[in-house]
Amino acid sequence: MERQKYKARYSTKLPNGDFLSLTVWPGKTDPSAEVVTIQVRRQAAEGWETVGRLAVYRTSDGRYALLPERQQPVTGSTPSSRRNTLPQTNNPGEEDRLGA
Repeated sequence: MERQKYKARYSTKLPNGDFLSLTVWPGKTDPSAEVVTIQVRRQAAEGWETVGRLAVYRTSDGRYALLPERQQPVTGSTPSSRRNTLPQTNNPGEEDRLGA
């Protein structure tokens, strides 16, 4: 399956070392719609950890709706692995290319 390409991506390093990023994706069923994701990530001992995430869907006619949090199976037994619901990657925002 071909990976989806984002429309726009912006990222900045926060004073505490975390990364804040905003990514705009085309809608999967309606390419004129968009999904906007905002997240804060940090480097942890076992890889990148997502601290917080917000996703909003914008319909083609300009209406907005907050998307529910992703629910993925919990693996491992450490508290940080329970908090991270996104795939481990080497770069902040990389998981969006894996299927936002």
